[in-house]
Amino acid sequence: MGNMKKMITCLLAAFGLTTGCCQQNFENADPERFAELITHADVVLLDVRTAAEFEEGHIENALNIDVKRGDFMEKAKALPKDKTIAVYCRSGRRSADAAERLAAAGYKVVNMVGGITAWKDGGRPVTTDTYEVDVFQTKSGKTVKIYALMHASIRIAYDGKEIEIDPVLKLRDRTVDYAAMPKADYIFVTHEHQDHFDQKALAILTKETTRLITNKRCGDMVGYGKIMANGDMGKMEDGFTVEAVPAYNTTEANKKFHPKGRDNGFILTIDGLRIYVAGDTEDIPEMASIKDIDVAFLPCNQPYTMTPDQLVNAAKMVKPKVLFPYHYGQTDVSGIPELLKADGIEARIRHYE
Repeated sequence: MGNMKKMITCLLAAFGLTTGCCQQNFENADPERFAELITHADVVLLDVRTAAEFEEGHIENALNIDVKRGDFMEKAKALPKDKTIAVYCRSGRRSADAAERLAAAGYKVVNMVGGITAWKDGGRPVTTDTYEVDVFQTKSGKTVKIYALMHASIRIAYDGKEIEIDPVLKLRDRTVDYAAMPKADYIFVTHEHQDHFDQKALAILTKETTRLITNKRCGDMVGYGKIMANGDMGKMEDGFTVEAVPAYNTTEANKKFHPKGRDNGFILTIDGLRIYVAGDTEDIPEMASIKDIDVAFLPCNQPYTMTPDQLVNAAKMVKPKVLFPYHYGQTDVSGIPELLKADGIEARIRHYE
């Protein structure tokens, strides 16, 4: 009878309902504590259900990696080990499995008991927005949300304002539903290539007060907007600044794609938070003069932009606190976080294929 009781207790522990018997190297939390935990900047929220379940509704700002897929741990290695990973699933069973595996790999993990079912039973909200979201704080404590749309398309939400970078409706089999998003207050376009410049997307996002900021080639093509050249500075009405910086190819055979002086990268300074969007470029020497960057987006796909080695070199010049490899197509960028760890650069892999 005693052995049977012990077995039942251990089974309950496996379901995340108790920790009293079997050794467990992760924490359990009820939805109330979990909700408080995920408000902290040093916590990464991870939904380990299927992509279909995630699309039906998930907790805002969650990343999605299916624990039942064979590549779960391969994808999970991009998660930062200096942050707590808060995991959940539908009822708590799959997330307990994920928590055990992540903890065994050296992560600090908290599992939500009862899963998203218990979360919703408590009246807590879910969202159907499927884009990955990273949240940053400005110097005065305001929130900046950065949405990974696709490839080179980025959405930034700050203090009720909407900023779009290189909005494009469709690339191969991927689409962005801009009609379901708020109209843009600012749109930045780096150059005229079709994976960065899409006049149909501009039309959907534009309202009467929208400001378009771009290079001369795109400005000439649309017939409006603020033209910025490399080195230009601008102050926006909403208190943030923008600097246009060089973006070009240095490999001789590839200079025809992005010649020096034509295209822009942009540095946005939003209430002290500095965001560098590099545009299509290689690891150019001008990067060494770019300082105090909190968040950087660096491209990675030859022959058009950088190899992974060039991206690592660029990151070491810029020294951002957080790096997003983007515009990477089919290039394998999974090893970049480990290559930059010793330099104190946190590289996050998002769906910027």
